[in-house]
Amino acid sequence: MPKKAVFLIALIIVSGLQTMNSQTTENSISDNNSLFWSQVRFGGSLGLSVGSDYISVEIAPSALYDFNKTFSAGVGINAAYGKVDNFKATSVGGSLIGIVRPISSIQISTELQESYINRKIEYIDANDVTTKDWVPALFLGLGYTTGPFTAGLKYDVLYDDDKSINNSALLPFVSIYF
Repeated sequence: MPKKAVFLIALIIVSGLQTMNSQTTENSISDNNSLFWSQVRFGGSLGLSVGSDYISVEIAPSALYDFNKTFSAGVGINAAYGKVDNFKATSVGGSLIGIVRPISSIQISTELQESYINRKIEYIDANDVTTKDWVPALFLGLGYTTGPFTAGLKYDVLYDDDKSINNSALLPFVSIYF
């Protein structure tokens, strides 16, 4: 057999093997992507704190990846509004979330949140005062879960009365994930 024919046959075989390997890799990547997205849940939390002449409202959509039935982690964004008397504050930010479910109906959570807060104090007889700060929060939470819903309380261990948008370090929450 001439050398050119052997080289051509070898080239065709190597090309065929490469094509089969490429298809297997593409199918494997596609399967891995499908597996990954089947473990992701989307949803979020709502927060509400109401007091005498005070209101704080938060909305926080997020996505969680379920490593298994016990552990989840994810990311989220948040927006909040707070008002008491002549003080108003708005915030936007992001968070990293970790969740442990020791039993199916109990959720223990941790959330590291960084928010940009814009505060304004309005005075009748003086100039308004506005401040803008990046403020961290570290929430530790405990909730009761039924189906996709969780309701509970979370506590900000980094709470600063002068900087936080919330009136208290302890906040109720409701979350839902699908």
